[in-house]
Amino acid sequence: MAKTKLDPEEQALLEAYESGEFESDLDADRREYLTKAAEETFKKDRRINIRISSRDLEALQRRALEEGLPYQSLVASVLHKYVSGGFKDISADKSGQRTR
Repeated sequence: MAKTKLDPEEQALLEAYESGEFESDLDADRREYLTKAAEETFKKDRRINIRISSRDLEALQRRALEEGLPYQSLVASVLHKYVSGGFKDISADKSGQRTR
């Protein structure tokens, strides 16, 4: 497995965690909410098939490799972020019109 390069803040967090010094400030309600959100996000109970260009697929595979995850997981994550409002449609900003 490739070693991920961490920025200084991430490295400090990792070192604190590995040494047992890291203490979470999450309360029980927030932890429960985040646990449920993570379970729902990663629950994959449906399958879809799409056709995309070879160029786009290769670009997705490269980006997934850079992120250290399977490209299907990257695609699922991008789709999830889009439908949950995590991505902004920049094409709407460029034309001054909404695309919805």
